[in-house]
Amino acid sequence: MNTQDPVGLAPVSKGRMQAIRKLLQRKGRRNEGKFLAEGPQAVREALLRGGVDELYIVTETAHHHRGLIEIAHEQGVAAFGGTEQDLASISSTVTPPGIVAVASFLDVPWSEVIAARPRLLVICDQVRDPGNAGTVIRCADAFGADAVVLTEDSVEAYNPKTVRATAGSLFHVPIVVGMSLSDVVTDCRAAGMQVLAADGDGDMLLPDMDAAVPTAWLFGNEAWGLPANHLEMADRSVAVPIFGEAESLNLATAAAVCLYVSATAQRA
Repeated sequence: MNTQDPVGLAPVSKGRMQAIRKLLQRKGRRNEGKFLAEGPQAVREALLRGGVDELYIVTETAHHHRGLIEIAHEQGVAAFGGTEQDLASISSTVTPPGIVAVASFLDVPWSEVIAARPRLLVICDQVRDPGNAGTVIRCADAFGADAVVLTEDSVEAYNPKTVRATAGSLFHVPIVVGMSLSDVVTDCRAAGMQVLAADGDGDMLLPDMDAAVPTAWLFGNEAWGLPANHLEMADRSVAVPIFGEAESLNLATAAAVCLYVSATAQRA
């Protein structure tokens, strides 16, 4: 630990900041296999999971994050201190949190997930909004899903807005990326899972489904839902009953309700 600095932060160089800024772009993330996790909650979960390469903190406020810095040092993670301007330059938020971790990609192979005989899966197909994708991942974590699949047409898992919307859940739930929907559905059926598509015009209401059996939930695009040919891949389409005057539920809310019903029934 640097004896000149009571919290043990090394001064950050201009060259290092330039290199980290590349991770704000998808090309930079893909080239390096790394992404940025901003804020104390995300940094804490990233450190606890492992896989953090570097930590960056505003030097003047570093004493607020002493516990996280200690964890970083225990894991051999390099911790750097910089100015507010330095940290703002690697932040994607309007109000930068002043603490950012550089973490390695953490997606897992689909073969590994399906071989574990999952009971509850989330499949996001053509989900394009990073905030929605992140919130669905958070819901999947809350209700004990075994994994989340982002199909090849969905938003990038490591988009800063996606990472932020997960509120740390990205580091709890196995994430699979880049799969074709047809391959995922075929493998789920072979593993004995029912594949249910959440759809406002579903042919079955949520309370009427057999929620206790292993289930893969399929959620579509925020604006147009699932294309007809993708909807046909599911065993059934399921609608969440609405008793008030709301036209529909948004993606994350529908996912939360569906996953709650499945998780509760499977644990009964």
